Amino acid sequence: MTIAFILAAIGMGLMVGLSGTGSAIGLVIGGTSAVGAVKKKPESFGSSLVLSALPATQGLYGFVGFFLFSSYVSPEMSVFQGALIFGAGIALGLAALFSAIQQGKVCAAGISALGSGHDVFGNTLILAAFPEFYAILALVVAILMRNLM
Repeated sequence: MTIAFILAAIGMGLMVGLSGTGSAIGLVIGGTSAVGAVKKKPESFGSSLVLSALPATQGLYGFVGFFLFSSYVSPEMSVFQGALIFGAGIALGLAALFSAIQQGKVCAAGISALGSGHDVFGNTLILAAFPEFYAILALVVAILMRNLM
């Protein structure tokens, strides 16, 4: 095994692992708030469910990144290619990790307000899109980095 192959494998792992971890944490943040909201106002379940599920998308971005780069990973790849995949993994993984956690916090605040009887579903959906944008941007950058291969 070459150093390039090892770098690429670590990058691929970071892509999926960090983004999935962020999604899991964000989902717990939103889901915990949803349970509280539904206890106060049972009819808020549908809206709470949608908002609490939003951080799941960042994990999907890491999965997409994995598939985009997986065809380039081989024992014969160059060190540049391995480093490129490692860099893409760090960029996408970290951006997705932190954006999912922060998005979960925005969603939790909106879910809490729904449980208190406030009509903030649309507003929360809009505000939750802002942290998501940076995970999308990181995926776009990873796609552009793939073009350097």
